[in-house]
Amino acid sequence: MKSQNLKYKSFYAYFFKPLFDHVFALVLLLLFSPILCIVALLIRIKLGSPIFFTQERPGKNGKIFKIYKFRTMTNARDANGELLPDNERLKGFGEIVRKSSLDELPQLFNVLKGEMSFIGPRPLLVEYLPLYSKTQARRHEVKPGITGWAQVNGRNAISWEEKFKLDVWYVDNLSFWLDCRIFWITFYKVIKRKDISSSTSITMEKFTGNKELQT
Repeated sequence: MKSQNLKYKSFYAYFFKPLFDHVFALVLLLLFSPILCIVALLIRIKLGSPIFFTQERPGKNGKIFKIYKFRTMTNARDANGELLPDNERLKGFGEIVRKSSLDELPQLFNVLKGEMSFIGPRPLLVEYLPLYSKTQARRHEVKPGITGWAQVNGRNAISWEEKFKLDVWYVDNLSFWLDCRIFWITFYKVIKRKDISSSTSITMEKFTGNKELQT
């Protein structure tokens, strides 16, 4: 029975899931192209350039790729020319785009390119790679996702340790039915606009590592 489960998981993870990601990403890009254009135009008018936020992130097996998101923050600076805190730059239209998760739509291009999946651990910062414990680093055994098990179980409202445990649990329990469950819960969370921010920040605080976990 265990051997059959491993074969099923391998078939889904290495054949069906990537095929589904590619086809569904292409369909959604065509379907949402008017929305993408409208949001891009409004960002250009209300927030200025650039329209897209791009940043290097580690993907499967730690391979670096460039993630695409719609920009949501202004370039507002203080008297010394330093960028203002996130909560002061994420307002108005940008906040609406963030809370509605419209800023995630350009990641469909990452999925189409095979760098991401619809479902998987969120791609975090490259600087976090040396800070993971061996167990936490297992989150990179699969492609990162637009949404994931940690996102539907708290997103930015839970601690880093809880988030990584959920990510690794997903890696160990990856299946078609689990992905379906995550997809529908994500849809509900987006509609309800839940767990967008952490308890102490408008976004998520930086991960600084945990020495007792570095084993």
